[in-house]
Amino acid sequence: MTRNPHRRPTLLRRFIESEASGGIVLMAAAALALIVANSGVAATYFAALKAYVGPLSVSHWINDALMAVFFLLVGLEIKREIVDGQLSTWSRRILPGLCAAGGMAVPALIFAGLNWNNGEVIRGWAIPTATDIAFALGVLSLFGNRVPASMKVFLTALAIIDDLGAVLIIAIFYTGNLDLAALGGAAAVLAALLALNRLGVKALWPYLILGAVLWLLVLLSGVHATVAGVALAFTIPLTRAAGGGHERGVYSPLHRLEHALAKVVPFVIIPIFGFANAGVSLAGFDAAALVDPLTLGVAGGLVLGKVIGVYGTARATVKLGWAAAPVGAAPLHVLGVSLLCGIGFTMSLFIGLLAFPNNAALQDDVKIGILLGSFVSAVLGALVLMLSPRPDPRAAGWRARG
Repeated sequence: MTRNPHRRPTLLRRFIESEASGGIVLMAAAALALIVANSGVAATYFAALKAYVGPLSVSHWINDALMAVFFLLVGLEIKREIVDGQLSTWSRRILPGLCAAGGMAVPALIFAGLNWNNGEVIRGWAIPTATDIAFALGVLSLFGNRVPASMKVFLTALAIIDDLGAVLIIAIFYTGNLDLAALGGAAAVLAALLALNRLGVKALWPYLILGAVLWLLVLLSGVHATVAGVALAFTIPLTRAAGGGHERGVYSPLHRLEHALAKVVPFVIIPIFGFANAGVSLAGFDAAALVDPLTLGVAGGLVLGKVIGVYGTARATVKLGWAAAPVGAAPLHVLGVSLLCGIGFTMSLFIGLLAFPNNAALQDDVKIGILLGSFVSAVLGALVLMLSPRPDPRAAGWRARG
């Protein structure tokens, strides 16, 4: 049945295609998790997550298997942007790259400064370094043309580099005891995937079958299994060509796979992850937890660390003439977007689980810090953007010298 091109899209379709929709669904899933975790079915909720299905618990299936698909999509986006997108040249990488580095370093320093004397808690230093691109872009999209398009490009590029940094942190700092045999098998499978790429194999099924084997071997190796998703993504062929990666009218394998995952990840996988991991029981909650160094380190790192690291680096980079400012952006636009970078929900939760895998009390403190920091960052960022001037390409005082 041919779709009528003049027919107005349904409300559901408009919602799904909206940039804000992924963040809204994730917020709803997180809110539902908090409600369930503090309701009469809380015991059933927590027991279900701990129940085993085959060799893994439901929680592990979500965090190790489903999230590997999330990281596969992250890896596809990183590769596409680096090869043929917003990060394809050094001039495009300088400003978001330096800002991403600043936005990871300062939150980590704030967290470490508050928890340096606690040997167990300091392991969570990377929790506030992450930015949730779905949430941040969702809030940004609510302002429409009040925010220059260049700021969306800036935030997207920054978040992609931030994701790459988070993947490296997970691989380097949150890896358990290594099984060299499994690690060697994973390396052999990765070599086979690279060989398929070099041989010009365009069908996706050989990559996906070997990718499943790669995931299993990485899981057994001690390296977190989600790293397999990124490794697989980097082996998927991408045709660099005009017209968004088309070759003779056919999408590259990378584009086909990315398109297939574009709705599944934000509307299925991430909400399931949020529902499974955002539930915090507030029974017996003590307000003192809000000023606990762990909670403060996470929340302070997200709210203060991100804005200092991102905004401060952006201003310094432009003032030094190392990069041009985003076109049409005033300082308040950059300040507002820098605050939105403090929304660290998905990746911060994930790193928190890796940092304290066997300590439910610390995980709860982390979740409270993430929810608090992300909420404050979103509200402050939105307020600043509301006060920002309309985009003006001639805006003075926010451009590189020379």
